[in-house]
Amino acid sequence: MVIEILVLGFGATLAMDLWRLLLQKGFGVNSLDLGLLGRWVGYLFRGQLLHRPIGKSIPLKGELALGWISHYAIGLTFAALLPLLFGKSWLLSPTALPALAIGVATVLAPWFIMQPAMGIGIAAAQTPSPWRVRVRNLAIHTVYGLGLYGTAAILNLRKTL
Repeated sequence: MVIEILVLGFGATLAMDLWRLLLQKGFGVNSLDLGLLGRWVGYLFRGQLLHRPIGKSIPLKGELALGWISHYAIGLTFAALLPLLFGKSWLLSPTALPALAIGVATVLAPWFIMQPAMGIGIAAAQTPSPWRVRVRNLAIHTVYGLGLYGTAAILNLRKTL
């Protein structure tokens, strides 16, 4: 079961990254700078949670790599919520609704932890366009949920072949 969860998390996080790449290359829409995520995580290890804003904090060596590692570690961790909340049976017979529910629910972490700690307020309230950020957040976390379901469906299809 651990391997399946890791594969689910990797697949769903990869789906997010492909979505981000499509938006960036196809439509010029920027998303979370993983270097800033790495900076925030790096400062967490040094005991600093809050930044006003994170972009003005001194850059850390290796923050981009740390950001990518953290991004995938978070995605792998959130994937464990599916069997924890919906049972191991979900892995054997995945359905879309639980995966989408988890995906959408994971938006609570950036809205109530990361964004306030990075100095942009609860649910990006202190950004110039909070609702634009919120809609993008919901969209990418929905893609994460679809990635959970899609990865689980592929894993199960592979088992039946």
